[in-house]
Amino acid sequence: MPIISPHSDNPLVDGRQSDRALMVRRGVQRLFSSLRLSMVPELSLASGRRADLVALSVTGEIWIVEIKSSIEDFKCDTKWPDYRQHCDRLFFASHAGVPADLFPQECGLIVADNWSGHMLREAPEHRLAAATRKAMLLRFARAAADRLLLAELAAS
Repeated sequence: MPIISPHSDNPLVDGRQSDRALMVRRGVQRLFSSLRLSMVPELSLASGRRADLVALSVTGEIWIVEIKSSIEDFKCDTKWPDYRQHCDRLFFASHAGVPADLFPQECGLIVADNWSGHMLREAPEHRLAAATRKAMLLRFARAAADRLLLAELAAS
């Protein structure tokens, strides 16, 4: 039996995110929790893309957050405009080491660290069509339920 396993025992960690990106995500999650938003990280979308963080408001509004851990991370990403078709509001989130003026004005902007996040710029609203909203809500709910089950089974 091996002493070290290459597989994580935590079903909520998939190993795709850098430590810096996870730090930003934790800060955003703390900010969103204080705003009473529910969240699912790394949610697969109907387009085949994966959103870094999807949040659901108490009114049913869907927000997507694209996390950028460096200038290079932002510059090499051309997929972020595709996320707009899956949300009411689109945000970028990064840390204080990445210049805020790098990010497009047509998206919200959050700066975060391990302990909190601060919304520098609200995201403009782009209301989803009813059918798209329903599909996203189902995707969100199923992913949240499946991950809760995996976490529960891993703990037993």
